Amino acid sequence: MQAFTLHKGLVAPMDRENVDTDAIIPKQFLKSIKRTGFGPNLFDEWRYLDAGEPGQDPATRKSNPDFVLNQPRYQGASVLLARNNFGCGSSREHAPWALEQYGFRAIIAPSFADIFFNNCFKNGVLPIVLSESQVAALFDEVHAFPGYQLTVDLPRQVVIKADGTELPFEVQAFRKYCLVNGFDDIGLTLRHAEKIKAYEAERLAKMPWLNTRLVG
Repeated sequence: MQAFTLHKGLVAPMDRENVDTDAIIPKQFLKSIKRTGFGPNLFDEWRYLDAGEPGQDPATRKSNPDFVLNQPRYQGASVLLARNNFGCGSSREHAPWALEQYGFRAIIAPSFADIFFNNCFKNGVLPIVLSESQVAALFDEVHAFPGYQLTVDLPRQVVIKADGTELPFEVQAFRKYCLVNGFDDIGLTLRHAEKIKAYEAERLAKMPWLNTRLVG
């Protein structure tokens, strides 16, 4: 998992409440057994005017020019600004996969659905909770200033505006530790790889029959 420490990026405003995971990545694109390739179908039903098929080249589809991510001023955005209850609906982990694979590193909103919130941390995306008034002010600034960027400093737990104003946010210590170090659940386990190898070797020495392959 990609580590997250300090990130500065262009902000895209998703000015909708209760954005659910089926809107983030529609169900027809969940058939893949791989964890890659979901970025082109992020917000698929809003992003395109035609119905797409899994694996279809996005260049062959008709983009919706009114959708925020298709507007030229937001191309290359890596910070998503959202409204209340972002990520509600089903628990599909594909939602943070799609956001991360599109290029988003952080999402700022007044509130998130719990399961989506947890899944973000496990997949290298930082969900940041700020107050409704702070988020509303950020929406105003994003709309007013093309090219609007924010800096997210996870070690210091602040969002830094262009004028230097800092907006503190809370993050649970263990989640912060994992993101700063780039540890997903597998990475956490692999920290103890040498101990695991030693345990397996000792167990095999005591019970060699465990390594015997059954024939027939």
